[in-house]
Amino acid sequence: MSTSVAVASWITRIAEEERQRDAERAREDETIARKADLVRRTGRRIVDELRAAVARDVQSYRGEFAGDPARDIVVEAAGADGGFIVRKPAPSAASLTVTPKPGAAIACHYRFSLPQGLPPLDDHIEVLWVDDGGETLQMKHGMTGQLFPTSDALSEFLLVPALTGRPRSSREARS
Repeated sequence: MSTSVAVASWITRIAEEERQRDAERAREDETIARKADLVRRTGRRIVDELRAAVARDVQSYRGEFAGDPARDIVVEAAGADGGFIVRKPAPSAASLTVTPKPGAAIACHYRFSLPQGLPPLDDHIEVLWVDDGGETLQMKHGMTGQLFPTSDALSEFLLVPALTGRPRSSREARS
């Protein structure tokens, strides 16, 4: 003899909502795992491409001011993770340190020397790697959301303050 109990409609509704939540969590987990794999496979290449673009752009800028020691800017490797430093000498000394972070970001630290013995001015930005839904990562400014589709575009954005020795104004950072 079997006894069947009618399931209240509210239980059926809640169970279906839970199944939908479970499916959404599984999709999110798949997306996160796919992005982590993409970062693992291509992240170092992206940093290397950025360093090459920065070095090329610095060399071009130096060529515009041949023989000017104030614009004898150098790009140096920093760490085994592909990070690098851009250094501009006095009188408007500045540096940009680019450090890949575990996961999907690049930390960028600017330091600007100020006149009259004032302490240096530091500025930090974070560039995130975002998944375009395919097999490509794009770079995005962590605060403004500005996308940089290529290393060349990010090089320009990062180098302007370092080459000029002047921090980016808050208005420029938002554009």
